[in-house]
This record gives sequence, C-alpha cells and structure tokens, in this order.
Amino acid sequence: MGEGLSFRVGDDISIVLCGQAGMGVQTVESLLAEIFKLSGYNVFSTREYMSRVRGGTNSTEILVSSKAIRAAVNRIDILIAFDKSAIGHVGGRISAGTIILADKEVLGSAVNQVVGKFIDVPLSRIAVEIGNKVYSNIVAVGVIAGLFGIDLDLISKYVRRFFSSKSAEVVQNNLEAAKRGFEFGKDLRNSAKNKISIGKSDVIKDEILLSGTEAVAMGAMAGGCNFISSYPMSPSTGVLAFLARHGREFGIIAEQAEDEIAAINMAIGAWYGGARAMASTSGGGFALMTEGVSLSAMLEMPIVVHLGQRPGPATGLPTRSEQGDLELVLYGGHGEFPRIILAPGDIDEAFYLTQKAFNLADKYQVPVFVLTDQYLLNSTYNTASFDLSGIEIEKQIVRTKEGYKRYELTDSGISPRGVPGFGDGLVAVDSDEHDEEGHITEDLELRTKMVDKRLKKTESMKDEAIGPELIGPEDYKVLVVCWGSTRNVVEEAVKGLAGGDISFLHFKQVYPLPEGTADYLKKAGKIIIVENNATCQFAKLIKLNTGIDIEEKILKYNGMGFFVEEVAEKLVSLIN
Repeated sequence: MGEGLSFRVGDDISIVLCGQAGMGVQTVESLLAEIFKLSGYNVFSTREYMSRVRGGTNSTEILVSSKAIRAAVNRIDILIAFDKSAIGHVGGRISAGTIILADKEVLGSAVNQVVGKFIDVPLSRIAVEIGNKVYSNIVAVGVIAGLFGIDLDLISKYVRRFFSSKSAEVVQNNLEAAKRGFEFGKDLRNSAKNKISIGKSDVIKDEILLSGTEAVAMGAMAGGCNFISSYPMSPSTGVLAFLARHGREFGIIAEQAEDEIAAINMAIGAWYGGARAMASTSGGGFALMTEGVSLSAMLEMPIVVHLGQRPGPATGLPTRSEQGDLELVLYGGHGEFPRIILAPGDIDEAFYLTQKAFNLADKYQVPVFVLTDQYLLNSTYNTASFDLSGIEIEKQIVRTKEGYKRYELTDSGISPRGVPGFGDGLVAVDSDEHDEEGHITEDLELRTKMVDKRLKKTESMKDEAIGPELIGPEDYKVLVVCWGSTRNVVEEAVKGLAGGDISFLHFKQVYPLPEGTADYLKKAGKIIIVENNATCQFAKLIKLNTGIDIEEKILKYNGMGFFVEEVAEKLVSLIN
C-alpha cells in the first residue's frame, strides 16, 4: 500500500486539510486537534476560508509537534484533499516531500497535477459503504489517527462525545467511519519505510485547547463582563456567540443588536447603569461605532471594544486576515480624547489583556480597544491553564453623596464615577460639553478646563502602559519589531536564524506607546518591522512618538497571515 513511503523526520509534521465549504473540513480539524492533544502531542491549527456557505475552497493547517508550536508554516507534509480543487488551491505549498492522501475517483484529472507522493485513499467509497458520502471526513480523521499510531479506543471515545447530540445511528456510523479509516491509516503506517515519530508528553493531556476567540471571550468573563452587545460580523462574531452560549451560567446578558450603532450605545448605557460591558465588531462595523466612541469619551464612560481585523476597504475580504485597522482605532471618533489600544499576540495574551482592558476602562473612564485579527481568532493550540491567582475585578464605582459632581475637576483628570441609585447624589451626564455637575455649558473657559481634564489622564495611562517584550540577547545588533498576532511567527523565524546578535521586540500595547520604546530602538544597528498591512501603520506611530523612522519593513497584505519560512527568508535577505 505505502511501500517505500517516507514521512518527514523531525520534531513536527504539518497536515493540511483542503476542500469545499460544507465538506466538513472544520469538523476534521476540531476532532483531530482534540485527539492529538489527548494523545499527548502539542498541536496548533489555523484556517483560511472563502466567504461562502457552500462552494469555494477552504483549508486548515494542523501542526503536530514534540515541542510547543504556535505559528503557521508554509510547508505541507501531509495533504488531505477532499476534492479536485484542493490541489490547485494549495499547489504553491506542495513539494516533492508532500504526501497526498485523497480519493483518486474524486480527484479525477487533478491527479496528474500532483507533485508529491500520491496515495489513493477511498474516502468516498468507504463512506458510501457505511451509509452516506458525508462520512468521508470522519474516515479521514481515522486515517490520520492511524498514521500516527493513536489508540483506537481514544479516537472512538472522543468521536462518540463529539457527536453525542446526534441520533444513535449517526453516532454509530461515525464510529464505524473512524474505525475503517483508522485501519487504512494503520496499514499505511506499517508498510511505510519510516514511521511518523513525534515525541509526546503526559503533561499536554491536562492542558487546555483554546482558540483566540475563546481566549478573548474568557478574558472578558475574567474581567467581570456581564453585558455584551454586538452585531454579527466575521471574524468577531465568535466572541458574541461564546458569551451568549455561557451567559446563563456566568450571569452575562448577550444582546444581538440591530446594527453596530445600537451595539456601542447599548454598551455605553450598560456602563452608565453599573455593568461592565463590551462591544465586539470588525473594521466595517467599527466604522459605524465611531460616533459612539466619541460619546463614550465625552461622557467619560468606560467602554471595551473588541475589534477583530480583516482586510478592507469596504467589505474587502470578509473572511481573511490583516492588521489594517490600527489607524482606524487610533483616530476613530471626532474630537480629541485619550484611549488605550491593546493588541494581544497569542492566546494567553488574548485572555490576560482582555481581562485587563475592563480594569483599565473602569479606572481611566476611557475607551479601551482589544485589537485582534482573523488569524489570531481562528488559531487554536494547547496551553497551560490560565493563572487566575493575580486576577482581580477592580471596580471603581463610588457611592455618591448630595452635591456629587460627576465631572469634578481633579489633579489626575479622573473624576469619581457614580451610577444612578447608588448613593444620594444625582448622576447627570451629557453628550454636549458640560460643567462639573454634568449639565450642558457653553462657558468657553470651562470648556478648556474640561478638555485639559480629560487629556490629563494620558500621562498616568502612560505610566501604567504595558511595556514591550524583548526576546533574545540584550546586546542585539539587529532588532525585529512586531505587534499583535505576528508575535509567534516572528519568534519562530528569529529562533531559526544563526547568530546571537538578533532579538525581537513584541508590542502588546500599541497606544499610548510605552515609555522606553525609543531606548530599545536606539540600541539597534538595524531595525526591521513586521506588519500584516500595506502601509506599515505601527511604524508610522513609532515615528510619530519617537522620531525614529524604521526603514526595513516586511509587509504582507494579501489576506493571509505570515508563514514562519517567509519571515525567516526575508529577515535573512534584509540582514545580509
């Protein structure tokens, strides 16, 4: 069957699943990722997909490794092709070392385009024998599990749990599909020249397997979020869905608003009433929210906005990834007022920074943004359980007294925030300029004082800004700068380069820019910045704040995230 078949020897194996929307590619990803993790393997997965309910061609990459791995690679070691379009769709990533597992009857003439080693796997025929062609994706799960020598009982146990909401017949058919596929994969493994041999660890079995979406939502929970209002818009919709799904058990009200304007105004109103609220959206939705952002600023009402970036302008590429909305968030909203922008680089940061966003919003009474993107939100990997020992929900609400001044002029610029019904004071707010009591005013001298009061917060916000993370030697000659979701890719790329004089600096807070940023940059002989956009938006922000112009840039804006190899290759080129 697979005589002479040679699998890649190394610490990791890259598996890519590819087929049309509606063929169950995501089902295979979910099953395999969990089965690999339960078997003790490190696992990372990420997906790219077209904006279609059915049709088009989608792919998912699953990396299985003996060490923690959290970044996508371009290399394909094993390709599961569910239809003939798959070969062309990922053709640029297929090499002579790629092993292609597919149904020859389904691929048809596309078999002639195959560059790697082709193995005919009768996915459809086996599925039809079981009862329906729809089971071919579960046959594929079994084939991969058999190739890795995973215990059949473990596979069966998880498949049964995954389909537990279905009828007994459907559960049994899926179990049979997984078993038939497993037997095929096991025979292929036994006949191969060399077997897949990736190190495992029992510690991994007890870790959690999370996506970026789930981490953001759980971070909101840990931040005390008890109200979310959003209008569905990929890739941010999953955060709303997760909190809605767990709303009853965690005391969260989830409101699917009629549009983004309503969503942000609902969230502002919730904060006014004493809740801790979040709005989750994407770039196009945030464009509608900008008037609400200014309202939040004038009312000095906290608000947390999660924005999952995708390519624009307009609808752009609705299901793809890009870091193109930094300037939108930085300048969105009319007038001058302070804000905070956090940009998590991995799943752990997505949790901890989202949690912190609620405390920062509450403390400074400003809009706080959590800036993610499709790549981060749709990436999944195993990680240690979050450490909750240092997590606190820091509520800043005060009990009001008679004569309470909602916008009292203070040295810090932060006025005591009361809520209606908590104390004896009147909590008056106004979207026009107002006096200390919250009543509308056109006193021009007072207007200046109120603007200065709001802007005063920026200084203390800078003191509390989360500093960048330097990874590598402190006596670097080359410094690679990145922000947000490029973190893990850049780390893997830099680790793979020879020499000990290169480090990378990851920013998880991009505004206000942390103090000391210029000091890091001035130490380097060469600075290279990596951004998933066309105009190098973060480099422009750095120049604006430090006067330092980063000339060497690695940019990508075709709708896909970076691969480790392409960053490494471009770094070598720029360094040399």
